[in-house]
Amino acid sequence: MGIERTNTKARASAIVVNDGVAYLAGQVCEDPTADIQDQTRSTLARVDALLAEAGSDREHLLSATIYLRDIDAHFALMNEVWEAWVPAGFAPARACVQAHMAREALLVEICVIAAVAGTGG
Repeated sequence: MGIERTNTKARASAIVVNDGVAYLAGQVCEDPTADIQDQTRSTLARVDALLAEAGSDREHLLSATIYLRDIDAHFALMNEVWEAWVPAGFAPARACVQAHMAREALLVEICVIAAVAGTGG
């Protein structure tokens, strides 16, 4: 099985699947005027949709990288949403860093890697 790319644009593909692993492009919220918790919920909903499209789900998460505009102000609030989203016992390896965002209003961006369900993951 070769590399499969979904929704490929000039700069990135939304999903790249190779050898039973799905790599998702970084996701951001739909409404950048929302607070950190609503932005996180919206972002995770987009991650859910891409995971489903890739044939995966939250129980197959391998790794996550979370980028926050202001880690001091938003880390705990983002984690409340994150911890409710990740199924108990299925937490991925994770990093969380402060970063300059592509747009001023964005507070969070999340990038995940997951095993494709049914491929030994």
